Amino acid sequence: MFWRARTTSGRAICLSDQFPAIKVEEVMEGLVTFVKLPPVRLGTPIDWTANPHGNRSWALHLHTLRWMGRLVAAYERSGDTALLDRARAITGDWIGANPRGGPGTSPWAWAEHAVARAPALVCLSEHVHTRELWDSLAEHGEVLADQSLYREGHNHGLDQDIALLVVGCRLGRARWRDLAVRRMTASAEQAVDAQGVLHEQAPRYGLYVHRRLGVALRAIRESGAEVPERLLARRRALESYVAHATQPDGHLVPIGDSPADARADGFPHEGPVVRVFDGGYVFGRSAWDDPMAAYYSIRFGPGRRLHGHEDHLGVTYFAQGRRILVEAGFHSYERTGYADWTRSHEAHNVPVPTSGTFRPGTPTRLLHSSIGPSSQSYELADDAYGMTRTRRVLVGHAPDMMAVHDSVPTGALRSLWHFDPALRVLSRRGGTVVLGDGDGFTVSLLHLPGQGQAVRPSLLSTGYLRTAEGVTVVSPEAPSVLTVITVNPSPGTSIPL
Repeated sequence: MFWRARTTSGRAICLSDQFPAIKVEEVMEGLVTFVKLPPVRLGTPIDWTANPHGNRSWALHLHTLRWMGRLVAAYERSGDTALLDRARAITGDWIGANPRGGPGTSPWAWAEHAVARAPALVCLSEHVHTRELWDSLAEHGEVLADQSLYREGHNHGLDQDIALLVVGCRLGRARWRDLAVRRMTASAEQAVDAQGVLHEQAPRYGLYVHRRLGVALRAIRESGAEVPERLLARRRALESYVAHATQPDGHLVPIGDSPADARADGFPHEGPVVRVFDGGYVFGRSAWDDPMAAYYSIRFGPGRRLHGHEDHLGVTYFAQGRRILVEAGFHSYERTGYADWTRSHEAHNVPVPTSGTFRPGTPTRLLHSSIGPSSQSYELADDAYGMTRTRRVLVGHAPDMMAVHDSVPTGALRSLWHFDPALRVLSRRGGTVVLGDGDGFTVSLLHLPGQGQAVRPSLLSTGYLRTAEGVTVVSPEAPSVLTVITVNPSPGTSIPL
């Protein structure tokens, strides 16, 4: 194809606010900071195979080039040509060092998520016109349009579709734009059910997909294409899922690969305070828009997939402005023993039979639910250990309490209860453990039977690559165990009657 034909161009759709924030001065000095790890000096030329922190997310961020896209945005605001020159140099360096399939090319360079860097290249192409950049855009379009490399029904696939759409518009290839719109619509219906549950099994990814769908809708409108109503419907449905998955403190409940410090502010909510999602979630609270409201989650439904954990039958609990029952949480995508453990069954508040072997990916059934204004109850069961585990949950409000009864038909089980790191053991006697935060707030856990109860330290994740020591209470071994958790607020706290 002749160069003149290749430069036949269309509109450059540059949604630069989609790119993560950077420290512009730092990047201009040759430094980059990704995923909250210490800054790294890239050098000249840039070593695109480098991974100084040995971190998979860091390596991916390097090759997405979204940080370069922020330089272009800064240039457009300020008119400082040094910013554009730096963006041009970074991109030229990347193109020269990372030929697709070439020897020495980083395996991250053309990974299926990294290739969604194309929007940053499109933004640059509005100001820089070189054969190399144009050829790279065309190559990115060909890769993004390849169905065999597409992640259908996945957040990576959505990023690929956004990239293909803007490349198609820039190169005047309407078929690429139309393919992107068709794929993202079909993928959204596969990934998000009619109730809004994202099948990736982590509320944090529900938030991410909602935001990226917002970017996609803007790109579709700017391209001149019609926005599919089916796509709008799935995005609207996601809003309910994310709203119900948000605790009264504004943080997403840390289920699956959802960091404990992820926030989801501003999502519309109305209607019932308790919602059962057929995709495998119960989210309940005592009131909307009250930071002191009680809140709980219960997991059931299809077996683990994508960003989910082995958390079925697991519960979390929040009351009086504090997290009480938590899970080990999301630590990182690193291939370490600790990260593996955070996804495991015993990293969650679950019943564990003392015999049988755990079978990953086993679905859990919600057998019964009863939802009233002051209390709710649920019954769940599965066969994850080759026998039926049954869990019955009762949640009451004013006063706040949770009672959980676990049972197996043969043998025995023990129930695991992981408490937020802010809580420490104050006393332990006769099957009752009292924990507090040092400010007068206490929570009591009672086990029946109480003989043989254990208390042990545990390492819980409080955010990406962050941990803190918490307390895990292990019930006695018995065919059935009752756990009762009661909340005693700090002195002076007003309790509604």
